[in-house]
Amino acid sequence: MAGPGQTTVQIFPGLVAVAGMAIDAEAHHHYGIQVVWPACASELEVEGQVADGLAVVASGQPHRLSMPSGILLLVEPRSDLGEALQAFLAGQPVRWVVSEPALRPCRPSPALLESGLNAEGLAPLWRAIGIPGACGFWAHWQSREQMDSRIARLLGSLDDCFQSECIKPASWRASEVAKSLALSESRFLHLFRQEMGIAWRPYLLWRRLLCAVNVLRHGGNATDAAHTAGFSDNAHLSRTFRSNFGMSIRQALAVMER
Repeated sequence: MAGPGQTTVQIFPGLVAVAGMAIDAEAHHHYGIQVVWPACASELEVEGQVADGLAVVASGQPHRLSMPSGILLLVEPRSDLGEALQAFLAGQPVRWVVSEPALRPCRPSPALLESGLNAEGLAPLWRAIGIPGACGFWAHWQSREQMDSRIARLLGSLDDCFQSECIKPASWRASEVAKSLALSESRFLHLFRQEMGIAWRPYLLWRRLLCAVNVLRHGGNATDAAHTAGFSDNAHLSRTFRSNFGMSIRQALAVMER
């Protein structure tokens, strides 16, 4: 939750959603597909083109953003939502949403910025982009009640592993996980993607990055964070985090603590 002037941050494997914060970022790039939904006048520059308004920026595309307030999403390209956004981009580096004023969500509502992000509040954004089914993508991270029991059990094992600092990347290879679930590797990979809306390998990487953030938030140092999350060293963790999110892990922590 966030009140006026505060920042709401929600992080799921495959999706970072930030509302309310001011961003003034110099030219940078990251692996995640970026959705920008400004609440007031802003500037997004991509390949020398500058514009204001709802926009989607392709994975790896250098861009500059100045946004006093609004909503920013970073989406894993190898997820259902990421593939839908790539289809919307149709190979372009950026697409600004242009439609009839009555249909275009020019600005996110103040209530959405102040009360926290939710699928219903983001529905106008997805309708404008042309992927109204995107609201359903949030369900992947909200409940395990309707999930295949094998995948739910796997997620529980991951939760236990990360919480007890026992992460061992070799143990989470798709072939090993599939064997533990009495599935073929191909069947496991298909089932996981079907249930979670994201491929297994990027899902695991996101979980490891979130694990490292959690260690730092609870007083651990960078070496502790890298070791706990299964990275070879702090430099490896830092490079991976920046390439995915376009910022350092310390900058991300500063956003979360606003």
